[in-house]
Amino acid sequence: MTKKELQSKVEIALDEIRPFLQSDGGDIKLLSIDDGKIVKVQLEGACVGCTVNQMTLKSGVEMTIKKHAPQIESVINVE
Repeated sequence: MTKKELQSKVEIALDEIRPFLQSDGGDIKLLSIDDGKIVKVQLEGACVGCTVNQMTLKSGVEMTIKKHAPQIESVINVE
């Protein structure tokens, strides 16, 4: 899979979860994909100060991204 194809798959995953984040006043932005394995994102809006954002990141965002791009090992939020 090319870097561009991987980025496309990650964006599709983010588009799938974005409505849930936006319904709570938040959003998410893809910053980078390092070594084809580590996705760096930035939570925005209400997600920034949310106490459950790490849970959302792992159980929601990371799980959805891995469904579309199984080679991803982890998703990191960059503040």
